[in-house]
Amino acid sequence: MIPRLHERTHRPHDSLAEALGRPVSPNEGLTEYTVVAHWPGLDYFTPDDEQKIWTSVQWAEHLEDPYLEHPFAASPDDDRRAILHLDVRLHPDDRELTGPEWAEAAHRLARAAGIEIPGKEHGCRWIAVQAQPGRIDVVANLVHLDGAWHAPPADILRRLSDEARRIEQDLHLIPVRTGPSRPAIRPAPTASAQLASVLTQLADEQIGPLATVRGLVEHTAHRIARQPGAAGIDTAHRLELIARRLHAIQQDLDTTAAHLVQPRVATVPPAARHTAHRSL
Repeated sequence: MIPRLHERTHRPHDSLAEALGRPVSPNEGLTEYTVVAHWPGLDYFTPDDEQKIWTSVQWAEHLEDPYLEHPFAASPDDDRRAILHLDVRLHPDDRELTGPEWAEAAHRLARAAGIEIPGKEHGCRWIAVQAQPGRIDVVANLVHLDGAWHAPPADILRRLSDEARRIEQDLHLIPVRTGPSRPAIRPAPTASAQLASVLTQLADEQIGPLATVRGLVEHTAHRIARQPGAAGIDTAHRLELIARRLHAIQQDLDTTAAHLVQPRVATVPPAARHTAHRSL
């Protein structure tokens, strides 16, 4: 795991866009499969029966709020750049982490960075975004809800690196080499491999967009099924069929991706027939 600390900024929108790998949008809802962890005080902003599916713009605004509510909050050297952004990347050959594993890593990194203090629910607002393979981003606002400025530790990068080593050990990940070594030369991916990677990401059961859509459809079907009347049951059944078709599409995409990366067997032209000449 390789941690990286970005330069602090005034607004979280660019940091969140970099974490997502695409611009923030008022139409794209981010589920718990993407926002895998967050500051504990967020639970006070959403009722128990309400899903925390906010658009990426809403998440950015949520992170920005303390900065706007306290216009005079600043660091001891009068720095108003309150948005802290760090990311951690896995080794290219590491296994895929599960959602709970990403969440555990995010909380541990947030504590190492000093933006989450156990038992303190009204400190820094922060979220962890897992939207790109082998990478997690933590974006935080250093302005507390009461307007106090949170100064991260001076050795924050060393603390992040030390915690990354411990996470590697606990989750059985590939450790970063501590000594000099020659980097492995990797062949450039072919066009087919790049396209297969795109299809695999679309069909991914953890962070893929189709998985998110299917989960929302299934959730809606379950809620409608509890509504009284035959119309609700019929609608729920239709939604369940839609969810099944989405799952079938995911499987088709996986199969297509596998075909794209299979080595092609060169077609060998049939050998010319040898004609036997009769002696006259």
